[in-house]
Parts: sequence; C-alpha cells; structure tokens
Amino acid sequence: MPFVYILRCRDGSLYTGSAKDVARRLAQHASGRASRYTRSRLPVTLVWTRRVRSWSRALKEERRIKGLTRAQKDRLLRAAGSSGPLGSCSRRRNLLSSVSRRKRPDRGMED
Repeated sequence: MPFVYILRCRDGSLYTGSAKDVARRLAQHASGRASRYTRSRLPVTLVWTRRVRSWSRALKEERRIKGLTRAQKDRLLRAAGSSGPLGSCSRRRNLLSSVSRRKRPDRGMED
C-alpha cells in the first residue's frame, strides 16, 4: 500500500512526498538520492506518515498537503502527536481534512 509522508529537514523546513515503501524512500533521502530539495538539507527526519488505498490517492493527498500553509502543516503534525520523530499518525483519520483549506469529509481512508 502507498503512503504519504512528511520529513523535517535540518533547516526546519518540511518536505512532503509519497512512496510505496517508506523505509526505502527514507533511506534514499538520507543518502541524498531522492530529492534535490532534501539533498541540500540533510539530515532529514520522518515526522508523519499516512497509508492510503491507492497510488492515485497518495498523489492527491501529497498535492493537498503541499497546498497547506506552514501553520496548517504544523497543526497536522501536532494533531498527530508528531513533534518528534515519526508519530503514530498512520492510524488516525480525518487529520488532513481537519486542517485543509477545503472542508471535505474523509472518503473512508483505510489503515
């Protein structure tokens, strides 16, 4: 199953991505092979992840999170209890819809 994830970079910035294998993708980020953005901001820490039903849904969620303001992303992380490394937010529902600019009901995202 695919995932959407958020990384906290060395400079405090947040990077949002999607992957089918989060552990492998995190290793790619850590080695500087995943993204130009994170390559120059190593080390990175995985602070949020959410499993979704399909790759299409992962890309939609990634795009939606990228559209949030920094304050909204911070609220998302706080709601997930993720002030440090990887919170247990992959099992929580409605986090994204609670901070999204558009109030849309959760469409039954399964864990």
